Amino acid sequence: MSATLVAKNLAGGHAHRTLFESLDLTVAPGDVVGVVGANGAGKTTLLRLLAGDLPPLDGTVSTAPSDAFVGWLPQEHERIEGETVGGYVARRTGAAAATEAMEGAAAALGSGDESAATADAYAHSLDHWLASGAPDLDERLPPMLAELGLDVGPDALMTSLSGGQAARAALAVLMLSRFDLVLLDEPTNDLDLAGLERLETFVRGLRAGVVLVSHDREFLSRVVTRVVELDIAQHQVAVYDGGYDAFLEERAVARRHAREAYEEFAEKKADLVSRARVQREWSSQGVRNAMRKSPDNDKIRRRAQSESSEKQAQKVRQMESRIARLEEVEEPRKEWELRFSIAAAPRSSSVVATLSDAVARMGGFTFGPASLQVSAGDRIGITGPNGAGKTTLLRLLLGRLAPDAGRAGLGASVAVGEIDQARTGLDDDLPLGVAFEAAMPDMAPADVRTLLAKFGLKADQVTSLVGRLSPGERTRAAMALLQARGVNLLVLDEPTNHLDLPAIEQLEQALDSYDGALLLVSHDRRLLDNVRLDQRWQVEDGRVVSQPSPG
Repeated sequence: MSATLVAKNLAGGHAHRTLFESLDLTVAPGDVVGVVGANGAGKTTLLRLLAGDLPPLDGTVSTAPSDAFVGWLPQEHERIEGETVGGYVARRTGAAAATEAMEGAAAALGSGDESAATADAYAHSLDHWLASGAPDLDERLPPMLAELGLDVGPDALMTSLSGGQAARAALAVLMLSRFDLVLLDEPTNDLDLAGLERLETFVRGLRAGVVLVSHDREFLSRVVTRVVELDIAQHQVAVYDGGYDAFLEERAVARRHAREAYEEFAEKKADLVSRARVQREWSSQGVRNAMRKSPDNDKIRRRAQSESSEKQAQKVRQMESRIARLEEVEEPRKEWELRFSIAAAPRSSSVVATLSDAVARMGGFTFGPASLQVSAGDRIGITGPNGAGKTTLLRLLLGRLAPDAGRAGLGASVAVGEIDQARTGLDDDLPLGVAFEAAMPDMAPADVRTLLAKFGLKADQVTSLVGRLSPGERTRAAMALLQARGVNLLVLDEPTNHLDLPAIEQLEQALDSYDGALLLVSHDRRLLDNVRLDQRWQVEDGRVVSQPSPG
């Protein structure tokens, strides 16, 4: 069934704060709308409003037909204890809820209640159950898991899956769903390149309308047909027709025009104010001169000087009137920017890390044998499918995993700075400020708070347990630690996950000026293109192939 979603004059936020307002948006079948904006601008809030999960502060959200099956797939950072892959897919596709509603309506009908309302409720729930794809979901699930390379069965526990496997399970949800409208929050997180390509192909081929939030610039460029920007700095909402790259160009032009319009207004106003001040001074000086120089009996001169002063006063009034009539142009607000740099440590030994025929065995998976060397100043991009052994490779190089065969060694004077996938650089059980001080004992508490504030981590986050911070907040805390602690070997494992677009651009700039050794694991295609790399290591099935960087 084709469905259209319409939002009119929509405002969202919290009781004490409006994040955005006056949004008019129509999502027709086949539309792919990308929602962009800094963290905290209200992107997830907007998806929840469109899904009916939150009431709007103002405006309305409606669908045509009114009973359209709207699927909201939020980011899920916590997996339910005891939930299987099959249960997860059934819950997220809406099939489980549809089955429960249909069985409840059938039980009511079977209890002898033959009222029209009960019959209508059963008919409606049956239609919804059929539309959700619940009847044959159990048959469709195993082939889809196999197709996506998720080599676990429907009975596997979600808590047993790695981050990459959980991302593939979430992709299976989307591909098995039967939604009339789809709302996706960060669907690209933890997907490898094959998963990203599969997701792109699926989204582009959907007949249903899609609204999605993503910080993957290449993904946005390839799939979206329109962009909604929530600009928290300007308190504005804008809808741009065309794809993501067209949006970037149009926004750049709009910002330049806004700045030029303000500067023209400010220059014109300053000129008028200056001229009015000079004329006021002339008028005041003329009156004083007339009173001092004119003899009491020289009526003609007094009258002429009085008329001259009045003319000056009239000019002042005219100038003030021109200033008042000047159409006010508000100065564009400056966005909060993450100012990020990576502190350098003294140079390490010329050989930073080595593997010599290193082999690591974990269960049925074998990594290696691998013989590799990281030299001072090497900049290496590491890519490969989920589960291929990229994290194992990093652990061997950093000396955190002893090889079962062969040798691994870390050079002298190597100062490691790391952002790992799980963002575990700080103690989860301590408040952020305390954990940061423990990691940086030579740093004064006041300096710690100042540094964290520069990364957008204010009092609420500083006093919160690290384990309770959002993934984006944990990532910014890890970046703050890199800025405070000198490093000459920087290890980044999927650093762009949960970062907003401005922060990703800041990360790229910081990496450009960093001159130590770099190991960058990423599936972010634009990051890999934009960051200066001199080697690429491709990891597949526990083997590493070294090749020059395409850039």
